Amino acid sequence: MCGENQTFLTELVLLGFRDMHQGKLIVLLMCLLIYLIILAGNILIIGLIVTSPRLHSPMYFFLCNLSSCEVIFTANIMPNMIYILWRGGGTISWSGCITQFYIYSASGSTECLVLTLMAFDRYLAICNPLRYTSIMNSQTCAHLVVWAWLSGFLGMWIIIITLCNLHFCGSGIVVDHFFCDLEPILHLSSSDTSLVEMETLVYAMLMGILPFGLIILSYLAIFCTIIRIPSEIGRQKAFSTCGSHLASVCIYFGTILILYLVPSQKRSVEINKILSLFYTILTPLFNPIIYSLRNQEMQACFATLIYVFFPK
Repeated sequence: MCGENQTFLTELVLLGFRDMHQGKLIVLLMCLLIYLIILAGNILIIGLIVTSPRLHSPMYFFLCNLSSCEVIFTANIMPNMIYILWRGGGTISWSGCITQFYIYSASGSTECLVLTLMAFDRYLAICNPLRYTSIMNSQTCAHLVVWAWLSGFLGMWIIIITLCNLHFCGSGIVVDHFFCDLEPILHLSSSDTSLVEMETLVYAMLMGILPFGLIILSYLAIFCTIIRIPSEIGRQKAFSTCGSHLASVCIYFGTILILYLVPSQKRSVEINKILSLFYTILTPLFNPIIYSLRNQEMQACFATLIYVFFPK
């Protein structure tokens, strides 16, 4: 509990990148540009998939949900991060901090599950094409996506409720990070945090290690099937597509596992910030490129859209 001369925590000060003086304006403009590219790219993907009948298939349905996760995830972190970078620090209310952490974790968890569904979809399409249509019908896809969103957003409530039952004292406490992540929050508590740490570990295993393992198994089966493709051009195309997908997944999950499963005492605060940047900026930036812009069907639909608005 808070002592007699202490108050309950109401506001936090996020330091962001306090040691960045040279090149601050360039970094600020780059972050703003990346944010706009992520939003524009993912909203464009969602718009193309919704409005183009030729993209109404399970693969693009899952991709649409992935882009929705990216929009929520990025919009939750980057505007405040850009503001903190511009001001050299900033404040956030305690309720705002908990809300940011919840949306960040829930949308990230949902994205992990959607990536797993996408890998499973590719596994069925390549390894079991004869049964693909009957298994991945519209009803099944809808149920899988609803399960992913509910698991991500409802599952986090267990951690949030436990976190809110901890005691936090003081006002204007400084946090050396650019957003409200779990570790900086727990460092502020005057209570025993072992329960929430255990819940986080179990949650990370269910939403991180298990999906990552299933994705790796799916792609191993896919690669084994691709090897047996008689056409060399077909093999190269399949390897190129699946390889880029797997690279994106490995970067995404690898960063998560390092951040939340490796003891933080082995890393400096700056390393944590860099890893968080990979997770919050680079992966959402690369995903639209890897999953969409290299896709010929998406390119064709985009060209059609351009022609509709700008006919020759």
